[in-house]
Amino acid sequence: MSFVVHVLGSGSRGNSLLLETSQTRILIDAGFSGRQIERRLGDLDIQPDTLSALLITHEHRDHTQGMGVIARRWSLPVYIARATAASCSALLNGQEEVRFYRAGQPVDFGDLRVEPFLTCHDAIDPLAITVRQRSSGLKVGIATDLGTPTVSVRHALRRCDLLILEANHDEIMLRNGPYPWSVKSRIAGRHGHLSNRAAAQLAIELLHPGLAGVVLAHLSQECNDPELALESVGDALRSKRFGGFLQVALQDEPLAGIDVQALAAAVSSPQLGLFG
Repeated sequence: MSFVVHVLGSGSRGNSLLLETSQTRILIDAGFSGRQIERRLGDLDIQPDTLSALLITHEHRDHTQGMGVIARRWSLPVYIARATAASCSALLNGQEEVRFYRAGQPVDFGDLRVEPFLTCHDAIDPLAITVRQRSSGLKVGIATDLGTPTVSVRHALRRCDLLILEANHDEIMLRNGPYPWSVKSRIAGRHGHLSNRAAAQLAIELLHPGLAGVVLAHLSQECNDPELALESVGDALRSKRFGGFLQVALQDEPLAGIDVQALAAAVSSPQLGLFG
């Protein structure tokens, strides 16, 4: 039974991804306009009315911009933390079907089980999630806004088959970048975003023989470069003999069709290289 991940786009200007099996399709975050999300789904030949639900991880605009529009347009139930819903209530008009979820309380969608957990980020009730396909046991971890990888975060992300992990900034580019010092301090702080170096360290900590792929996400356009992120994390993983898939999710175009089942089946193949 298939288990496919599509990153519709990821970065400082918008984040959204889709997980699908033969039974269900769930959208994680809606950080683009409703029109943009519909266009990106269309690029993947996915009809919006086939979606089962929308999950919101936290209230920042690059994760919530289109949530009210698409929830109303496609009659999608919105799963969101209660405090998060209150903090971005301007995006909702009361016509949406809102369902509250919280850390430590799994939610089932067909054969997918979503397990939310708390993260260190400067939002009111920030969540990251793992998604497990119950029929196969395959597990995807999604942590794209993560100032500090706490013990509980590392515990939640252990033994994933696919990791979608923040690599927000290069530390030198951030230091020399255009932001005010207060913004730079927030980004680099405990409740901000992971640097390439921190993402590489976390990826190594989470490495295990079954890790089939890593997608680097939420790259800053001003303070990072996809090649730098790939080099930083790739070199670290290569030093530990990682043999899986490594890719960067971009802001302006979807990263489509990551077949978790196929990756997991191929991870031990001697023909599969680091960037295979």
